[in-house]
Amino acid sequence: MAEAVVSIVTEGLKPLGDFILQEANFLSGVGEQVELAQTELRLMLGYLKDADAKQGEDEVVRVWVATVRDAAYDLEDVIATFVLKVASKRKGSMTIVLKRFACILREGFYLHKTGSEIEKITTKLSKLRSRMECYDIKATASGSEGSSSSVDRQHDQRLTYAHFSERHVVGIEGDVEILATHLMKEEEDQLHRVVSIWGMGGSGKTTLARQVYHHNKVRRHFDSFAWVCVSQQYEGRGVLEEVLIKLTAATKEQREEIERKKRDEIAELLYNLLENMCCLVVLDDVWNTGTWNSIKAGFPVNKRTRSCVLLTTRNKEVALHVDENGFLHESRPLNANESWKLFENIAILGRDDTVVEIYAKKKELGKKMLQHCGGLPLAVIVLAELLARKRTIDEWYKVYKNVDVYIRRGTDLELEYKNQGYKGASWVLALSYDHLPYRLKLCFLYLCHFPEDYEISVKRLTQLWMAEGLISSTSTDMIEDVSYGCLTELVERCMVQVGKYGSTKKIKTCRLHDLMRDLCLSKGKEENFFDIVNFASTASKAAPIGKVRRRAIYLDEKVDLAPTRHERDGQLRVLKFEEMRFEVKLPSNIGDLVHLRFLSLKNSEMNQLPSSIASLVCLQTLDVRCKDKVLVKIPNVFSKMDQLRHLYMPYKHSVSEKLSLASLGSLQTLVHISNQDSDFKELVQLKNLRKLSVNFEILEEISKAAIFTMNRVQSLCVVSTSMDILKSIVYRCRYVSKLKVMGPIGNLPEDLPTYPNLTKLTLCGTCLEDTQIKILEKLPKLQTLCLGVGAFGADSRELVCSRKGFPSLEVLYLSGLSELSYWRVFEGAMPSLCRLYIENWLTLVEVPDGLQYVSTLKEITIKLMPDTFCSSLQEGGEDFYKIQHVPSVLFESIVAEQWDEAVRKRMQLAQERRKQLNQEKIRVATYVQKAALQFIDADVHN
Repeated sequence: MAEAVVSIVTEGLKPLGDFILQEANFLSGVGEQVELAQTELRLMLGYLKDADAKQGEDEVVRVWVATVRDAAYDLEDVIATFVLKVASKRKGSMTIVLKRFACILREGFYLHKTGSEIEKITTKLSKLRSRMECYDIKATASGSEGSSSSVDRQHDQRLTYAHFSERHVVGIEGDVEILATHLMKEEEDQLHRVVSIWGMGGSGKTTLARQVYHHNKVRRHFDSFAWVCVSQQYEGRGVLEEVLIKLTAATKEQREEIERKKRDEIAELLYNLLENMCCLVVLDDVWNTGTWNSIKAGFPVNKRTRSCVLLTTRNKEVALHVDENGFLHESRPLNANESWKLFENIAILGRDDTVVEIYAKKKELGKKMLQHCGGLPLAVIVLAELLARKRTIDEWYKVYKNVDVYIRRGTDLELEYKNQGYKGASWVLALSYDHLPYRLKLCFLYLCHFPEDYEISVKRLTQLWMAEGLISSTSTDMIEDVSYGCLTELVERCMVQVGKYGSTKKIKTCRLHDLMRDLCLSKGKEENFFDIVNFASTASKAAPIGKVRRRAIYLDEKVDLAPTRHERDGQLRVLKFEEMRFEVKLPSNIGDLVHLRFLSLKNSEMNQLPSSIASLVCLQTLDVRCKDKVLVKIPNVFSKMDQLRHLYMPYKHSVSEKLSLASLGSLQTLVHISNQDSDFKELVQLKNLRKLSVNFEILEEISKAAIFTMNRVQSLCVVSTSMDILKSIVYRCRYVSKLKVMGPIGNLPEDLPTYPNLTKLTLCGTCLEDTQIKILEKLPKLQTLCLGVGAFGADSRELVCSRKGFPSLEVLYLSGLSELSYWRVFEGAMPSLCRLYIENWLTLVEVPDGLQYVSTLKEITIKLMPDTFCSSLQEGGEDFYKIQHVPSVLFESIVAEQWDEAVRKRMQLAQERRKQLNQEKIRVATYVQKAALQFIDADVHN
C-alpha cells in the first residue's frame, strides 16, 4: 500500500512542482526542494513493492513501510498548506493566484518555512532509503507494475464480465429447485412460513437467494417482489420503509407520504399488504435476533397468507428465532469436483492455454491451492480471477509458494473481524488485494467509506475518486473514462460486485461483499487511509485525527457538525450531504475550504447557496439538486471555478442576475439550466460539454450558441413550451447519443433515422401524431425508447410496431399514454427487445397478439394498471398465451383498497388533459412538465 500512496503523492506533486520550477525567479528555493523530494519518492518506489510484500512477515519492515508512507503524507500536507496560504488571498484561478502573489512570497516567510519543511522530509526519506539494505529490501524494476497492468488490460479486453454468464454458478441447481418449491407451496389453510438460508460468510447464500428470486416459476407465482439488504448497520424503520416502497412500486409522492408516517403505521400497512396479496420479500444478511425483533411487526408470520419471506443469515439461531417451524436450508460448501469446475471455468477455460503440459501443471497447482479454500465459492472465484491474469506457470507457482503466508494473514483478519470463521476466504482476499496494481488499491480502499451493503452509484463513485486525487488522466483518455475503467477492472477481478446495469449496458451501481468490506476496513485502518464515525451507533467513537487522511460520518438525525478549527480543515476535498431528512445549512465561510473538489446536497433541503463558494476554485463537482419542493437561491459565482467539470443545478431555483459560465472550459455536465439563468451565447465556450439539460423559452437564444453546443453533447435533455424552439433544436442535434424531449414538437424530423449515434430516446409531452412511430421504428441504433405522458396528441388512437421495425430496440417503456387506446405489434417487429415496461396506461385494453412472436423478451413489468388488465395476463387469463414465453412477468400496483379511487382520479385527469389538448395543444408541455421531470429521473432512464 505504501507503494500506492507514494505513487499518488508523486503524481499529485507534478502540477505544483512544474509551476514552481517555471516561476523559479519568484519562488527560488522551493522549486529545488520539491524536485529533490520528487526524486527521493521516485527512487523509493523501486523498493516499496518488495517492502510491501515482506511487511507481513517482518515487523521491522512493517514499521519502515509505515514511516515511508507517513513521510509521503507529510510532504503532501506541506505542499497543500503552502497552496492554501497563497489561495486564501486569491481573486482568480489557481495559476493566476500564484503569479499575482509572487511578490508576497518574495518576502520569504512562506518560502522559507515551506522550503525548510520539504528539506526536512527529503532528508528523512533519504535516511529511510539508506536503511533498506539492512532490512534486505530489494529494488524491483520501476514501472513493472504499470507494464504488467498494461498486459492485464489487453488481456482483459478478451474477457467477458462474469455477471453476463453463468460461469460463477456451480452446484446449486438442486438447491434452487428445493427452495423455489417451498416458497410456492400452496395448501389449504396454509400458514405463512419463513424460508431461511444460513451459512458462513462467502458460502454463496446471497447467490443462491438471487437464483431463487429470479427463478422463472417464482416470478410468475408472486404478484410483487422486494429485495432488501439488512446488514449490521440496519435501522428497523428504514427496512420496513424500503420493503413497503418496493412492494407497492411507490411513486415519488407516495414515497414521501410513507416517509412522513410513524413507524407503527408503516408496519401496519406492510402487514396488511402481505396478508392480502401474494408477495415475496427477501431479507438478505440478517445478523442477529434483535434485527428481526425490530421489524417483525410488519410480517404476518404464522398467519394465513400467500406471501412469503426468504431470509439469509450467517447464524442458524437467527433463522430459528424468526420461525422455529420454518424451512431451514444450510448453504453447503462446494465439494472438490465442484470447486475445480468453478475454478476451471474462470481461470483456464476460454484462455490461450492449449498446450496439454501447461494445462496439467496449472491443474496440479490449482487443485493444491483449492484445498485451502474450504469449498467457499467466494474464495474460489476470487482466486480464479486472480490466476486468470497470470499467464505463465512461473507466475502461478509464485502465487502457490505464498499460500502459507497468506493463510496466516487471513487468520489475523478473521480474529479482527468478528471471529466469523472465514476459513478459506480470508487468505484469498488478502492475496487478491496484494496483487492489485497500485492504481487500483486506493480506489478499492475508498469503497469502505460507504455503509455495509450500500448500493453505490458508479457515476458518483468515479467523481469522488477524481476529487480525492486517486485517478489521473492519460494523454488520450478523459479522467472520467479512466475512472470507469478502474471500476470495471475491480469488477472483473471480483473485488467489487455489480448492482445494476444501465440501459447502455454500462455498470450503473456496484457494491462490496461483506468479506471484501472487512478486508477493505482492515487495510484502510492499517494504512491510516480513513476513519468512520457512525452517529447511529453508540459504540462508535471518533478516532483522533492524527494522520488519518479521510473521515466518513454516518448520520441518522440532525447533528451539529461545526468542528473546532483544525489546521487541516482547509485541506478537505469532499463534502457529501445527500438524502438528509433535515435542512442542511452550509456555513457562510465555506469558501475557506479552498481544496474542496466535491460538494453535493442531492435530495437534501437547502434554501441558499452561499456566495463564498466562489472561492472554491478547485471544485470539480457541484450537485445542488435539492428536493424539488425547495426553491434554492443561486448566486452568480461560477466564473472563477475553472476546474468545475460537473454542475447540477436545483430543480427549482432563482438567480438575482444571469450566471456567467463562459470560463468553465472543463465543464462536461450542465443540468437544469435555462435561458433565464444564463446567456446561452456563452455555451459556445464549453467545448468539453458532454451532458446538457436545458430549458429554452426564447427562440432568439437558439441562434446565439445553442445549436453549435447541441451538436457536441452526447446526452441532451431539452424542455420548452415552444414548438418552434424544440423543432429548431431536435432538427439539428444530429450527433447526440441520448435525447430527451419534453414539450410539444408535433412532428419529428423526417431524417431522424439518419442520426448516426442515437441509442436512447425519451419523449414526454411531445404531442406527436400516432403515425410518427413510423419514423421512430426506423432508427437503426435505438436501444432504449421511453414514451411518457403526453407523448402523443389528442387525435392519436393506436401505437403500431411494424414488421422489422425497431431492429436494435432492447428496452421499451410505455407510461401514461392515455391518448392511445390500442397497441399493435406485427410479427417480426422489435427482434431484439428484452425488457418491456407498461405503466399507468389506463386506456390500454389488452396487450398486442404480436408480443408472442417477440422471442427475445425476457422481462415484462406491469405497473399501476387495472386489476382486470393484470388478471388477463396471469396464468389462466385470456391473454396469458401472448406472454407465456416470457421468463419474468412482474405486476406492480398500489395497495388494493386504494386502487378504485386512484383509477377514478387518473381517468379524470386524462379526460381533462384531452380537453385541454383539443383547445390548445401548445400548452401541454406546461401541463405535463412536473410529471415529465419525475418520469425522466426514474431509475429505468438513467
